[in-house]
Amino acid sequence: MGHSDFLGIDQQVLANAWASTLPTTINQADQAEVWPDEGDPSALRVTIHTAGHQDYSFDFKVGYVDSREVLVELIDVEKAGQSVDERTDIIQQLALDYKRHIHECAQAVQSITHH
Repeated sequence: MGHSDFLGIDQQVLANAWASTLPTTINQADQAEVWPDEGDPSALRVTIHTAGHQDYSFDFKVGYVDSREVLVELIDVEKAGQSVDERTDIIQQLALDYKRHIHECAQAVQSITHH
């Protein structure tokens, strides 16, 4: 039995569910991309592109601790394709906000992850 078996759902199916659900939990103008984490069968990768002139993109790793709980880790922040300092107040504030939205999405897809 592999590590991902506790989820009981195919990683691509999970990524698809997240891809269709996450846009409903983030700001309407923001865009999200979701795909399976190739290095971790119980994790997804999420990129959120902020709307407007800021042109930030936030990369997160969303790992399933179990069928209900996710661990959200900020991997990288870019502005117009360039890495930026993640410790600034605005970045920290946005990252915290997006983490909250990602947790909301995890709650929303629980119907398929938790049996």
